[in-house]
Amino acid sequence: MISELQDAYTSAVERAWASTVNVGVAGGPSRQHGRWGPWPRRGFGSGVVMDREGHILTNHHVVQEAERILVTFPDGRVLPGTVVGADEDTDVAVIKVEGDGVKPAEFGDSDRLKVGQPVLAIGNPLGLSGGPTVTSGVVSSLRRSLDLGSGGLKVIQTDAAVNPGNSGGPLVDLEGKVVAINTVTIPYAEGIGFAIPTNAALKIAKEILQHGRVRRSWLGVSGYDVDRRLAAYYGLTVSRGVFVGELNEGGPAAAAGLEVGDVITSVGDKPVASVGDLVDAIRERKIGDSVDIEVVRRGQRAVRRVALGTRPF
Repeated sequence: MISELQDAYTSAVERAWASTVNVGVAGGPSRQHGRWGPWPRRGFGSGVVMDREGHILTNHHVVQEAERILVTFPDGRVLPGTVVGADEDTDVAVIKVEGDGVKPAEFGDSDRLKVGQPVLAIGNPLGLSGGPTVTSGVVSSLRRSLDLGSGGLKVIQTDAAVNPGNSGGPLVDLEGKVVAINTVTIPYAEGIGFAIPTNAALKIAKEILQHGRVRRSWLGVSGYDVDRRLAAYYGLTVSRGVFVGELNEGGPAAAAGLEVGDVITSVGDKPVASVGDLVDAIRERKIGDSVDIEVVRRGQRAVRRVALGTRPF
């Protein structure tokens, strides 16, 4: 039994390792010279090979403001990379290298993950030489809300150590399938890391490959999760929902008659209990879709039909 479990772990690492790369980035010009030319070494991250065309999935924060990218493969090859596009809100980026023989990763269905399931984090922590390293743990929680940009990203929480440099690397199951992309850790919470589910990351990557950026539907509100304290302070008659704290002037919500102080409780047929729920519900809709939004205003429920716009950049 122990040998079978050991074989499962090592086999999973071997399968995923071949598609895991080191992403080295450099910033602005400097007088220093060497392998990086006139660019000083700025930092490291990791990435996952998406396809045989050389597209690599990584994090936005890994390649942000990079002026030069070098991608190192498990076989020792070093190829220059270029940024195809990146999305700050989800911390997803796609880079591309030109070269033959790249091995795409096998991606699993992140919607089928379960709390307690064993996972392995693979990456290149701190830019150390000798190839990728591996840490193991379990899925601690699913669909955690994490604010990486404009808020509301749902991520996987794991206790597999995610160190600086692991960002953009794969979180894999015991079949070696990539189920998430490691993104951040909390420095004051030992052993807690977060990863972007592959289903979400690949959807964003597809948008980037098609359009160079992610186009999103837009409601035009900013707000807060309603809890007991907020409900008591404002005298609200509901204890769950999103309190509208600000409306974008001329935005879809303002045009449809929503007001500051409204509490959004559902979008279409989806209940809204948090900002994350609201962001998810809007992202599922297409630009130009009309959707019924239920609000509670001064104790009275009302429905406003909103034509979603395109979120400005």
